[in-house]
Amino acid sequence: MDPDFLNSFTQPSTLDRFLAEDVIVKGEKRKLIKPTPGKNLKLEELKLFLTEWINRVLKEEHIVVKSLEEDLYDGLVLHHLLENLGSLKLDVEKIALTEEKQRQKLSVILEVVAKCLQLEESQLKWSVESILAKDLLSTLHLLVAIAKHFEPTLALPPNVQVETITIETTSRELKTSNVVEYITENKENIEAQSNDAFDELFSCSPDKCHAVKKALLQFVDQHVGKLGLNVKDIESQFSDGVILLLLIGQLEGYFLNLRNFFLTPASTMEMLHNVNLALELLAEGGLLNFPVNSEDIVNGDTKAIIRVLYCLYSKYRTKEA
Repeated sequence: MDPDFLNSFTQPSTLDRFLAEDVIVKGEKRKLIKPTPGKNLKLEELKLFLTEWINRVLKEEHIVVKSLEEDLYDGLVLHHLLENLGSLKLDVEKIALTEEKQRQKLSVILEVVAKCLQLEESQLKWSVESILAKDLLSTLHLLVAIAKHFEPTLALPPNVQVETITIETTSRELKTSNVVEYITENKENIEAQSNDAFDELFSCSPDKCHAVKKALLQFVDQHVGKLGLNVKDIESQFSDGVILLLLIGQLEGYFLNLRNFFLTPASTMEMLHNVNLALELLAEGGLLNFPVNSEDIVNGDTKAIIRVLYCLYSKYRTKEA
């Protein structure tokens, strides 16, 4: 047996639990957060954030969550949370008292979540059994996924990572392996990757950059052309935010009230208002996961405009294909 396995469990309760009879059966693999001598402050921040968020959402239901592990495993809180966030009606009893009823309830709830998030079974970082077993890692992954889908503008604490230990039993021994796992997005990596991709584009030959601009303009023209508009220039025609707002409205399928933006902006401030509104709509729709300086777009910065347009292009090009 790996000596680090026993040494890692500094809390007697945790050690007792995983050495208890039949907790991990032969051939089973279990992953959990590896206990550490000190507190993981980012993890604690995320737990507190999610707890307060749930309580805020369910305030009118008079439901108060104190512990994510202890209060969510039976499906009651998750049931109310989904009904409030997504106006979903779940065909299950509100209260499940027996373990079997709780298992059935969780099965229905998690199936609905998977459908809403459009996730395959292999992509899920939780299961009925792990939530029922009060597994913190699975519970956190589930809540973060629900929050990001139903409230995409929610400012989840970024870069929350934990060291996990995977335990697997074989006929001869107990195998363990450690790995660092992110629960919320590593924003530094996302921004770096995004910047790298566009930096590489602009460092390529002018022909390649021109081809990308042409593809984006054709995409935009295809949709705003329905409004009688003709788009030919990225730098000048997007700087006031009007085309961008109309494009978002066309693609996302909603009407933008003319009182909410300036159709013919007469000043830099009005242009900034339009651009900021467009960026907010993209963020709310889960299409913008990197920071954009609205002043760069108003100033006609090609790179900034292309990055924003590509968010829409990458989503709707796939749907149209």
